[in-house]
Amino acid sequence: MNALLEELTWRGFVAQSTDVDALAAHLDAGPITSYVGFDPTAASLHIGHLMQLLVARRIQEAGHRPILLVGGATGLIGDPKLAGERVMNDAAVVHEWAERLRDQVSGYVSFQGDNAALVVNNFDWTSTLSTLDFLRDVGKHFPVNRMLARDVVARRLEDGISFTEFAYVLLQSLDYRELYRTHGATLQTGAQDQWGNITAGIDFIRRTEGVQVHGLVTPLLTKADGSKFGKTEAGTVWIDRELTSPFAFHQFWLNAEDAKVIEYLKIFTWRSLNEITELAEQTANRPQLRAAQRALADDITDLVHGRAEREAAAKAGRALFGGADLGELPEATLPAVMAELGAVDLHAADGQLPLVSDALVAGGVVASKSAGRRAIAEGGAYLNNRKVIDVEQRLTRDDLLAGGWAVLRRGKRTVGAVRIV
Repeated sequence: MNALLEELTWRGFVAQSTDVDALAAHLDAGPITSYVGFDPTAASLHIGHLMQLLVARRIQEAGHRPILLVGGATGLIGDPKLAGERVMNDAAVVHEWAERLRDQVSGYVSFQGDNAALVVNNFDWTSTLSTLDFLRDVGKHFPVNRMLARDVVARRLEDGISFTEFAYVLLQSLDYRELYRTHGATLQTGAQDQWGNITAGIDFIRRTEGVQVHGLVTPLLTKADGSKFGKTEAGTVWIDRELTSPFAFHQFWLNAEDAKVIEYLKIFTWRSLNEITELAEQTANRPQLRAAQRALADDITDLVHGRAEREAAAKAGRALFGGADLGELPEATLPAVMAELGAVDLHAADGQLPLVSDALVAGGVVASKSAGRRAIAEGGAYLNNRKVIDVEQRLTRDDLLAGGWAVLRRGKRTVGAVRIV
């Protein structure tokens, strides 16, 4: 098998591909051009998209040319989903999101050298296409019976599917042919739920150009219980630091399940087989050290946010549990840390700051004031990592971190926060 395909397969990037032997021979024959698309259905990509960006990056590192397509046109329509008809976003919003995604995807590939990456927007060639030309040049090659047999369409027929979403596959197929014609793209990659769209594009090119092109899709990542990967109680884990802070991003990976962390290491890091094997052994024999999770969190946060942000996020994580001085955290990092803790505002009455026991309750560390007093009496309560020994102790201005924050902890792991206002 081709070395790139072997690497992608070992790392868990390959769920399906069209004629793997033919694709291997095609890759061996010389540098190719591949493409992957991202529709601007939100203001940022999330970590599910990150897997596709890393496929493109690995393809480029193997000597091939990646094209990253931002769907300024397809994003106006929306790929059909099982849950029902999409709500169309305003065109101006979609165009704005497309530009934001263009900036995001550009950070994961190189624009230098013989196989320099290219970023394109399908709005550029779709917006000038007339309805008649679209029907004659594209629609003519899509048998309706095949379109009806597509899984997502078949499952939507009972409740109804608009012609707009029904025809989405034609637009994505047009993208593949356009990139084949203009840039010689012969491989499209994407997530497993894009398999039908990708194979439709391959068939469209075969019908209109008389050539064989290829497709490869990655598995949909899940948690150990089979639920959707990349969700927290607060929602989706975004790549944009304004939507998911570097601290929250780092914490998400630190909390990866033992049963899945090695899978994630293979996909989201560049660690070697030997390194990952060693981390797998540590996870099996000494899971309490969470060595694999720390390696994963550090590597992927370095990739997405940079080393400085990762170091600040890691230091903040240690500080929450007494491993570093909370007072030394950068002031810019504190709001993100407090937001992750679910910090609440606590008002000082008549200029007098509340009792620590009250702050423990407000911060969600204990269930009641009596439980807070008991935690203090038993020596298990901490204010900004300093043990509280007096059940009548009040917070003071000197206790507060920059911005008026205070971190409360009970024992080793139960942490909350308040802001005095």
